Amino acid sequence: MYLGLGAVRSSGGLAFLVGAAVGTLGGLIGLGGAEFRLPLLIALFGFGALAAVVLNKAMSLVVVASALLFRTGEVPVGQLVEHWPVVVNLLGGSLIGAWWGAALATRVQPRTLYRVIAGLLAFLALALLLHPWLPSGGTAYLEGHALVAAGLLAGLGIGVVASLLGVAGGELLIPTIVLLFGVDIKTAGSLSLVVSLPTLLVRLARYSRNGRLRALREHRRFALLMAAGSVTGAAVGAALLGVVPGAVLLPALALILVVSAWKVWQHR
Repeated sequence: MYLGLGAVRSSGGLAFLVGAAVGTLGGLIGLGGAEFRLPLLIALFGFGALAAVVLNKAMSLVVVASALLFRTGEVPVGQLVEHWPVVVNLLGGSLIGAWWGAALATRVQPRTLYRVIAGLLAFLALALLLHPWLPSGGTAYLEGHALVAAGLLAGLGIGVVASLLGVAGGELLIPTIVLLFGVDIKTAGSLSLVVSLPTLLVRLARYSRNGRLRALREHRRFALLMAAGSVTGAAVGAALLGVVPGAVLLPALALILVVSAWKVWQHR
């Protein structure tokens, strides 16, 4: 029997399951899952664009924070601290890029912009698939000031793209950390979460100042159930991280990039 959008939205079990599914992806790969959750919030649950965006960012924050916590069993905090220059390097560029992204959206033809982003995602997917056969042996290709400059430029581009697409940017951060800095994919996933966390907090703070967070109050029950599912899924994904080898995670992330590229290419 067909269920209307109102009935679907009131289904607490479905909200929990969707949250858990996206949360599992976040815990396993190191993503906020915004690009997968947003279409479901609109098409499946029937939220308007603004409410869906606000709920999506709030749930992304829940996934990022909980996944980062649960993944410490496999990727300890000390291991992340060792890579603090990577976080600072990328974060310095991404925060500036996020600011520029808002202005860029009004100056460039959307169709052209989305095609360029789709091409970038597809290129990163191909680079990840070829990564095991590249001669670097898991080490960074650049050193010193050249690496810092490349990291800032990469962070800048990721910040712009993430701002335009309304995502945390994990699908771009992880391959960048793997390919540019020579970090293994499991550590890269946690580092991606560290970089994404302050970005999401800043975006939600901006929404709070504009009074847009009322969507969370209006749909409090739905948000709490999806958040509970997200935390549960993040715990499951983090547990799987200790079982699933990095050799499987690389092609899995490449597949996510291909799907994202296709979705962005079709964006209107």
